[in-house]
Amino acid sequence: MSNYICVGGQWGDEGKGRIVDILSEKSDIVVRYQGGNNAGHTLVVDGVRTVLHLIPSGILHKHIVCVIAPGVVIDPEVLLQEIDTLNARGVVTDPSRLLLSPTAHVIFPFHKKLDLAREKARGSEKIGTTGRGIGPAYEEKVGRRGIRLYELFDKKHLAQRIRDACVFVNTILNALDAETFSGHEIEEMIERYSQHAQRLKPFVCDIHGFLQRARTERKRILFEGAQGALLDVDHGTYPYVTSSNCVAGHAAAGSGDGFARHAKVVLVTKCYATRVGSGPFPTELHDDVGENLRQKGAEFGATTGRPRRCGWLDMKALKYACEIHGADLLAITKLDILAEMPTIKVCIGYEIDGVAVGHFPWNPEDLARVRPVYREFAGFGPLASNMNNRSDLPKEAQEYLSFIEDYCGVHIALVSTGPQRGAELSEF
Repeated sequence: MSNYICVGGQWGDEGKGRIVDILSEKSDIVVRYQGGNNAGHTLVVDGVRTVLHLIPSGILHKHIVCVIAPGVVIDPEVLLQEIDTLNARGVVTDPSRLLLSPTAHVIFPFHKKLDLAREKARGSEKIGTTGRGIGPAYEEKVGRRGIRLYELFDKKHLAQRIRDACVFVNTILNALDAETFSGHEIEEMIERYSQHAQRLKPFVCDIHGFLQRARTERKRILFEGAQGALLDVDHGTYPYVTSSNCVAGHAAAGSGDGFARHAKVVLVTKCYATRVGSGPFPTELHDDVGENLRQKGAEFGATTGRPRRCGWLDMKALKYACEIHGADLLAITKLDILAEMPTIKVCIGYEIDGVAVGHFPWNPEDLARVRPVYREFAGFGPLASNMNNRSDLPKEAQEYLSFIEDYCGVHIALVSTGPQRGAELSEF
C-alpha cells in the first residue's frame, strides 16, 4: 500500500489537483501540508469545473478524509466559502470528512492589506504576490507574533491579539502611506472572526494523533503540495517565490507526520512551461506560439485570473526540480495542448555570454540572463480518445516523453491527454 506525496515541478499551476484526484481513488486520507489560498487546484469532473484553494482536492471522493495540517496558513473566510460551495453541490464537507489543525496559523484582513500595500510600494520591483496575505501571515508565524486557529475560540483572548496585531500593522501601513485600520474596523474584525471560529471549531482535532492512528490502521495517505519546486522559499528563484517550502521533504514537517519521508514522490509537470507573476523565465515565449499555448491551454490563474506567461519545457529546471524533490515518478499534464504543433522545442541547457552553465543558477539575475539551448522535436497530430497506454500515442509523442524520462532519470507514470477526469494514460 503506497503512500504518495504529490508536488509541482515548475512554478505552480502544473495540474496537481488533477493528479491528486486520481491518486485519491486509492487513498484514504489526503493531507494539505503547506501554503494557503494562494494555490488554486482545478478539477473537471463530468463537465463540472471545481477550483479549490484550501480544501484538498480529494474531497470530491466520498471515501476520503481531508486534513489541513499545521504547515498551512488558513483564511477562515475563504475556507468557509469553499465548505458552503461544496455542500451546496452535494459534496459532503463536514467534520467527518474535513479536519483542521488547531495549530495552523490564521490569515486576517490586516495581512492582506499589508501584502497589497507593500507590493504597491515595490513599484517595478514587485514580486507578483497574489495579495492574499500569505507572505505576511508566514512572516508573523516565523516572527512569533502569529495567531493560531485555536486562539480564535476564546473571544477575549482573540480581541487582545487582534488589537495588538493591528497596532503593529498600522505602523507599517502608515509608513507605506497606506490606509490604516480604524478602531471601528478592528472591533468589527474581532466580532466577525469570533463568529467564524464557532463555525470552524467542530472541524478542529488533534491532527498528530489522527495521523498516528491512521498509520497504525495502515491507512493510505496522500500528501498534497501547493505551488511548485521553483517557488520554494529556499530552493526556488528567490525572491520571486512563495513564503513556504514547496519541496516534498517538507511534507513531514508541515504535516507533523514523520513517516511522510517514506512516501513515494510524484512530481507533476506540464509538457510546456508556465509562470504567473514576476521573476526569471528562460524559455518564455513573447510570440504567437506563446499566445497559442496560453489560449489553447486556458492558461489563466485559478486564484487570480491573471494570464500565465508561457514557454517551452525547460529540462534544466525540471531535472533540478526532480533532484530537490527526490522524485520517484513523473506525471506529465496537458500533452494534448502540444498536438498539431509543427515542431516542439525543449530547453536542454543554458549559456551565459556563450559559456555553458553547468548548474541551475541560484542568482535570479543570472537566470534572467541565460540563453536557452534548444532541441527540436517533430510535432504530432491530434490524440485519439480511445488510448489505453503510451504505445497508443503517436510515435513523435512517445519520443518526446521518452526524452523527458531519459533526461531526468525518472519514470513517467501518468500522461494526461485532455482536461476531463479519465483522459489520462495512468499506471496508478
